[in-house]
Amino acid sequence: MLSEKSVFVFDLNGTMIDDMGFHLKVWSNILNDDLGANLTDAEVKSNMYGKNNELLDRVFGKGKFTLAQADKISREKEDRYQALYRPHMKLINGLPEFLEKAYNLRVPMAIGSAAIPYNIDFVLDTLKIKHYFKSIVSADDVQLSKPHPETFLKVAIQLNVSPANCIVFEDAPKGVEAAFNAGMRCIAITTLHKEHEFIGFSNVLFFIKDYNDPRLQHLLQ
Repeated sequence: MLSEKSVFVFDLNGTMIDDMGFHLKVWSNILNDDLGANLTDAEVKSNMYGKNNELLDRVFGKGKFTLAQADKISREKEDRYQALYRPHMKLINGLPEFLEKAYNLRVPMAIGSAAIPYNIDFVLDTLKIKHYFKSIVSADDVQLSKPHPETFLKVAIQLNVSPANCIVFEDAPKGVEAAFNAGMRCIAITTLHKEHEFIGFSNVLFFIKDYNDPRLQHLLQ
């Protein structure tokens, strides 16, 4: 059940929209076909967290690309992702109703994402849901990416709430770890990752496949 100061904090990709398979496809194409990394899909998937330039550093080593080159690769990746995903874009099942009910109950909601504003706006503007969120923290707003807690702690500061009153919705182990490091409880959605990949995180309240899960209704009482 909600306390008076409870807030919902959503990751975006894979959490609000089921698009991580599209990111995986585009990253695999760029890393392997364009840049010759020769990675398996599992290896690409394991590196898909944090900022794009950090991903490139993990795969190729720090200093392989200049900042300008990394920025160009990053923008090309996002342009390809948006073109590929745009025809399929929709909120995960049950989320439109969940957002509307929480909004009507005046539950403060926020987005804490490792995505750049270009991708966040792509989703929120296309789906016309920006009005639900009192705070949006993107990759451009933090120095340290998930699993560092900076993203989620910045949300708590902006909403003037204690981390203990934040319930984070996440799809990735690194995101759940970031919530843990921030002292926040978490609900994990299994879009790309399976439950066993989250073993060891005591802050996970429960797992959901989509937002029709009846346990979520107890959060709105």
